[in-house]
Amino acid sequence: MAHQTPLGSSASHVSCLDLWREKNDQLVRQAKVAQDSSLPMRRQQLAQDALEGLRGLLCSLRGLPATVSVLPLELTVICNFITLRANLAQGFTEDLAQDIQQGLERVLETQGQLEARLEHGLWGLWDSTLRVSSLLPELLPALHHLAGLQAALWLTTNRLGDLTLLLQTLTVSQSRASEDMLVLLKTWRPPAEESDAPLTLQDARGLRDVLLTAFAYRQGLQELITGSLPKALSSLHEAASGLCPRSLLVQGSPQRALLYLVAALKEGSTWGPPLLEASRLYQQLGNIAAEIESLELLVEALSITRIPEARQLLIEVELLLPQPDPASPLHCGTQSQAKYLLASRCLQTGRAADAAEHYLDLLALLLDGSEPKFSPPPCPPGPCVPELFLEAAAALIQAGRAQDALTVCEELLSRTSFLLPKRPRLWEDARRRTKESPHCSHWVSATHLLQGQAWVQLGAQKEAISEYSRCLELLFRATPKDKEQGPASSCEQGCTSDMALQQLQTAALISRGLEWVALGQDTKALQDFLLSVQMCPGNQDASYHLLQTLRRLDRRDEATALWRRLEAQTELPQENTAWSLPLYLETCLGWIRPPDRETLCEEFQTSGDL
Repeated sequence: MAHQTPLGSSASHVSCLDLWREKNDQLVRQAKVAQDSSLPMRRQQLAQDALEGLRGLLCSLRGLPATVSVLPLELTVICNFITLRANLAQGFTEDLAQDIQQGLERVLETQGQLEARLEHGLWGLWDSTLRVSSLLPELLPALHHLAGLQAALWLTTNRLGDLTLLLQTLTVSQSRASEDMLVLLKTWRPPAEESDAPLTLQDARGLRDVLLTAFAYRQGLQELITGSLPKALSSLHEAASGLCPRSLLVQGSPQRALLYLVAALKEGSTWGPPLLEASRLYQQLGNIAAEIESLELLVEALSITRIPEARQLLIEVELLLPQPDPASPLHCGTQSQAKYLLASRCLQTGRAADAAEHYLDLLALLLDGSEPKFSPPPCPPGPCVPELFLEAAAALIQAGRAQDALTVCEELLSRTSFLLPKRPRLWEDARRRTKESPHCSHWVSATHLLQGQAWVQLGAQKEAISEYSRCLELLFRATPKDKEQGPASSCEQGCTSDMALQQLQTAALISRGLEWVALGQDTKALQDFLLSVQMCPGNQDASYHLLQTLRRLDRRDEATALWRRLEAQTELPQENTAWSLPLYLETCLGWIRPPDRETLCEEFQTSGDL
């Protein structure tokens, strides 16, 4: 074999180097053949064989004296070995750092500085090596390549201090000293390899581009966590568009960074978090259009069925990034979770028509078995499946699609009504036995509330009143008898069962009262509005509806007393409510808000006689 060739002469020495260079080039080509193979087992075997070949070749080269003529090839083989091994293992290991260390020690050995390897750590070896590198121009391309792998290792192990020092030393002749990693990476210009240099799996400049992208990405996410929103947006857009060649991401529009992100996400999930975080960032900045666009791109990307492709045998951006934690807010989740975020934000921001379509798409995903086990987005906490139906129905009603809303409600009732106890005396036992029964009653009640609103939209007032009455019947059955906890504890963890129950009752009473008003039956409406005020004394919508009804019935003294109470309430400091309501319920409450509330207030303020 080549590594057994006698080394008794300079000619044999040169002959061995030529043979070993050919061996390196052959192994690089073999690794690239493995990369193109469509058979996973063959691809893995070819890559593993190439790795073992590089390992043996490296041992042979280390058997030679450390000379300037040997080291360019030896350092190149080290780089190819580290690149292939890290990629196959999908990570850097400590023994790869040992390979880098041995390469640096061999360089210092050519200058008679053997003591450096004994007195300094890895950064000390780099410092000593780069100081003498000006005397060894033949080694500069390979040394910069090795430095890129060292940078990748330190980036993955979060040794950013050492990485900064290394980059400062590499760029000392190219710019003023800087501690900004992105500036250093952009400034670093690895020397071009000679045309007759040994083949490499990945050159230093390509590796620098990957480092640049990965660090900008990591920095952007870190800035999001710390709340530096404008900086985060800038870093994520730089990572996606401006700092790396199109070949690294995939083709996209150079004018719009988000299209780079979605194009890259089509090839792998690495760029999902920036899309998700971009949407959150735009939301905080108040840019609703950009927020919705980000979510649309995320849904589009996650909906694409990816064809398994051969893994590139390179140090890629993914390899330098931490694995996403499913519990983290940076986790972009599944297609259905992304679709839910898009649908709910459309509903919250008044894009009812879009929201309706997105909710229907989401329900289709769940009902056709594409994603049968929907789990709500973890951050912020998302809804359970019945609440998805309720939100979908609310969005359809908001979009003027009452008949479709009724269909969704009927589907939900067919899935939940059978869970309700058939006899009244079983309700208390059901509440004690499981946590789901009280929620089930809320879901069914809310479904009837939404059906009532749909019938209102269709002009069927009697059907609407019937649905509202059914909703109230179920809610009053489910009312907890134990009120010892009080309002404070009911709000400790968001929307509790009691709070949702109270708001549902109020919405149903006001909704039915409004239909009595539409039918000219103010006396019946008055009863519902009075009861809604008793159920939820702080609900000003209920009070204003009651005020209008008292005024129509010419009950002036009662109207005046109620108006004075309302004025007193507005002058008091508002309590900081720590709870929030389900989105479908917030939407329902929005429908019963008095449209002429400000006009009514002005009339009472300017009129001394009611």
